[in-house]
Amino acid sequence: MACRVSNINYLRAYPPSTPRFSPKCHHQNPNSPPPLLNNYFFPLPPSTLKPHLPKKMMSCSSALRRSFVTVKSHMATTEETSISEDRMLVFVPPHPLIKHWVSVLRNEQTPSPIFRNAMAELGRLLMYEASRDWLPMVTGEIQSPMGVASVEFIDPREPVAVIPILRAGLALAEHASSILPATKTYHLGISRDEETLQPTIYLNKLPDTFPEGSRVFVVDPMLATGGTIVASLQLIKERGVENQQIKVISAVAAPPALQKLSEKFPGLHVYTGIIDPTVNDKGFIVPGLGDAGDRSFAT
Repeated sequence: MACRVSNINYLRAYPPSTPRFSPKCHHQNPNSPPPLLNNYFFPLPPSTLKPHLPKKMMSCSSALRRSFVTVKSHMATTEETSISEDRMLVFVPPHPLIKHWVSVLRNEQTPSPIFRNAMAELGRLLMYEASRDWLPMVTGEIQSPMGVASVEFIDPREPVAVIPILRAGLALAEHASSILPATKTYHLGISRDEETLQPTIYLNKLPDTFPEGSRVFVVDPMLATGGTIVASLQLIKERGVENQQIKVISAVAAPPALQKLSEKFPGLHVYTGIIDPTVNDKGFIVPGLGDAGDRSFAT
């Protein structure tokens, strides 16, 4: 089922009736610092935890609200595949771990080392979802201890290009090599003017030309106004990469950036941990998670 009101389509991989349960957390002393549990920060007292009620759609602009596509699994239908050829698709994977790490990132009390770890874990999960049915495969036979087995491997001759947008993109892309057997990493440094919100490129380590058929992950944690990600994708496209060969990985996205991307890059796929409703006059996503670079590196 698809709605064609907007150029943006959102895929959510769970039925609306999926039950939700609130976590339980008990502090022995309400005045003591919150505990660190298995390398993540969980500072919320039980009174602040509420059951999650499923929503039919995100709180975005009225035009965007009408553009959701709800599916019950990640596997796209024939209709969704045809949509993706000429329209941008936004995937918000429903995995509980993705929701968890987004929540850790949101908390203003999360210390920098744990924030950066949460960003890396979120990036790992989003790239795992984004690489489904996308990586080049080779087949063959190998000898196992018990006999000959038919096998499939990721083709190492076609490494995936991973392009983190500095500096916060470094944290989100940190675990890329742990899930992708063959990668090449290229760095882009882009700063944003705090007054005009316009992007400025200060580092460009992209190749002159990408090999034909390259698959590219562009890793930018915050898709707010869209200036940085649009500038990045234009540089990549100038080097021979088509929209359908690119997947954008972000922690949080907002409607202004998604609208720009949908207008300029039809066929692009965006994978994000969550979509927030607004961007303030300083160019920050609300509620968002603050400045991802400052919080990742404590500077």
